[in-house]
Amino acid sequence: MKTSFRFIRKLTVLSAVAGALTLSASAFAATKVVVGYQQIVGPFVSSIADGSFDKALKEVGYEVDWRQFSSAGDISSAFASRDVPVGVLGSTGITAAVTRGVDMQLFWILDNIGKSEALIARNGSGIEQPGDLVGKKVGVPFVSTSHFHLLLALSNIWKIKPSQVQILNMQPPQIVAAWQRGDIDAAYVWPPALTEIMKTGKTIADSGDIGAKTVPTFDGLVVDKAWAAKNPKFMAAFTKVLAQSYQGFNARKATLTPDSPEIKGIVKLIGGAPADIVSALNLLLFPDAKEQASNVWLGGGAQGGATKAFTASANFLKEQRQINAPLADYSPFVTSSYADEAMKSVK
Repeated sequence: MKTSFRFIRKLTVLSAVAGALTLSASAFAATKVVVGYQQIVGPFVSSIADGSFDKALKEVGYEVDWRQFSSAGDISSAFASRDVPVGVLGSTGITAAVTRGVDMQLFWILDNIGKSEALIARNGSGIEQPGDLVGKKVGVPFVSTSHFHLLLALSNIWKIKPSQVQILNMQPPQIVAAWQRGDIDAAYVWPPALTEIMKTGKTIADSGDIGAKTVPTFDGLVVDKAWAAKNPKFMAAFTKVLAQSYQGFNARKATLTPDSPEIKGIVKLIGGAPADIVSALNLLLFPDAKEQASNVWLGGGAQGGATKAFTASANFLKEQRQINAPLADYSPFVTSSYADEAMKSVK
């Protein structure tokens, strides 16, 4: 009886210890975070695919639920409801969200849209230069970054009244179909529609050129401001991965092929043909950490590039009746602090 009692007692003690260890492990379980992304290409998506983010964030106690969203509207709604604290939005989408009261902050420029959005004139349309657009039919998705740059270029660069051009609201697949029928003379759009219409058209301008003369359009990473303040370890680890991946990606960009691991990773997450992904990457610009933190993008307060882009986008959105009125100052919704710190990891 004594032996049995002692054996049972040992089991009881061991069970208690095991239970305590389980509770202890639970207390230090990783914090789960939803990060929203869209179908974009570049080092951000490549680093999701290869596990770089997951590894770095696990070390500081976070587990990421990578969630793909099909549109800017969907991810903006998720931010507004606080279902997603970190995610991807285009510059006009960020402007619209913060103007409507979503307390988010831009902390990384994923890409300068550059030449990946362009105005193409159809062969035989008679359009050889911007002045020839007068009286012509131009397809573009309304309230997009392409629409924004088209109107900005017409008014501010080419001195053409938008009313002098027949600007038609078309989504990319509609543009391709109308182009093939000969129903439109030109279009301002992005890949894969851009890739298709360029086969039988001429480039009149692109967002790289227009952005350099006015304000750039871009895709960015935004974070819920209150959440970021409560999770400094996540933000530090996350932007460190971004800084390192952008440095490495830019160093290898010119040598990437459809068989490169980076390309295969992007295809795995968002689909598409590897060769088309390579082509799309060559149309985009990926600012490194130093440029991110500079006045060109996130630095500079009200005089910084991103803040100026938001201000110009807000005026555009008001004209399109998407917002009631622009904010007086967009600089509180841009921060270079994380990029500043991340620069130290790539020196």
